[in-house]
Parts: sequence; structure tokens; C-alpha cells
Amino acid sequence: MLAIYQKEINLFFSSMIGYIAIIFYLIITGFFVWIYPGDNILNNGYADLYKLFELGPLVMLLLVPAITMRSFAEEFDSGTIEFLLTKPLSDSDILLGKFFASYSIVIIAILPTTIYIYSVYQLGLPVGNIDLGACITSYLGLLMLAGIFVAIGLFSSLLTRNTISAFLVSLFLSYVIYRGFSDIAHFPMIYGHFDHIIENIGIHAHYQAIQKGVLESREIIYFTSMIIAFLGGTKLLLEKRFW
Repeated sequence: MLAIYQKEINLFFSSMIGYIAIIFYLIITGFFVWIYPGDNILNNGYADLYKLFELGPLVMLLLVPAITMRSFAEEFDSGTIEFLLTKPLSDSDILLGKFFASYSIVIIAILPTTIYIYSVYQLGLPVGNIDLGACITSYLGLLMLAGIFVAIGLFSSLLTRNTISAFLVSLFLSYVIYRGFSDIAHFPMIYGHFDHIIENIGIHAHYQAIQKGVLESREIIYFTSMIIAFLGGTKLLLEKRFW
């Protein structure tokens, strides 16, 4: 698994696409958090990072597919997947190596934004007037959400040999899982009947619950289960495609 992990990390940072994806994430989040007129931290006058965590998932809808789109699609397109599967590695080793590599890259992209905590800490009146507990749980929520997006991205990359198609499929599936069920729950024929059940199938309701500053066990179970489900589906698909 470690060999796959190192290979994926090196491959990602061997091209400009990797750096561009991370820089794109930082520029977009930084712009909306600090600069965007009328809705940034400086204009709002509140010492919190709500905007970062509200916007973060939407930007990740683009970032994560860009990171994962080559994971399997390129391997199948170039024919290297057969060579890879002849190595003394199990399907689980290959899958987990790729998952943790992509997840590590997402974490690398998110890490620079933690400096915002210090900035807001200093901007508070008085200095230090920031809910650090809420910030920490919000970051944990963002990381768990990223884990689901990465698992979806790997699954999508295995559906096609074309990296652009893998990107688009991952983007579509991630959006549906993130916001689609919440949107469906508000349809007139559903709202007020069983909208709560449908809404809780998707990520958005669980992510919003974490943004309130309390990380409950049911949210951890939900995010973990979703990651395992998509990784399990990817493993089954990998076995089916190869054999």
C-alpha cells in the first residue's frame, strides 16, 4: 500500500495540474473569505470563519475530482493497470494506497487555510474573541466531507478510461450526494411529509449539523459509512473490470 501511496503522490506533483488545483482552491476560498465585496470577514465584522466552511464544500466539488480523475482512468487507458495488478499487492492495497494519497493531497490543500484562524483570532474584539472549538469541529467536518468526495472520485475514475469523463462523473455524483437530496426534500410533494428522511440521506444536512460546533457520534458514523460504501463499491468494480 505504501508503494502505491508514494507513487500516487509523486505522480500528482510531477505535473502542473496538481499545483494548479491546489492554488485554485486557495485563491477561490481566500477571495470569498477576505475580498469578495459585502460578504467577507472584514465587511461583516464577525470574528468567525463561517464563509470558509460554507464555501469549502462547493470548491471541493471541483478540487477533489481534479485530484482523483487520473487514479484509475489513466491506469486503464495506458494499460498499466494490468502490470499493477500482477504485483504482489491486493486490490485493497491498491485502492487504499490511492485513497490515502488523494486524501493527503486534499489535506495539503486545506492546511494553508488554517492560518485564517490566527488572522481572525487577532482581528477579534477583544483579541482572541473566536470560537476555537467551532473552528476545529468545522475543519473536521470539512475533512470528513473531503473523504467522501475522494471515495466518490475513485469510484468515478474506475467507470471510464477518460480522465475528463471521470472528472465530470465525480463532479455530478458528488453534487448529488452533497446537495441533491436536500434539494429533492424541498419539492412541494415531499416537503412536510418525509422530507427529513430524504434530506438525511445526503451529506448537506450532516455537514450543517457539524458546523454548529458539536461533533456527534451519528455524524461520524454517517461520514465513515459513506466512505466505506463508496470504497467497497470501487473494490467490487475493480475486481469485476479486471476479471
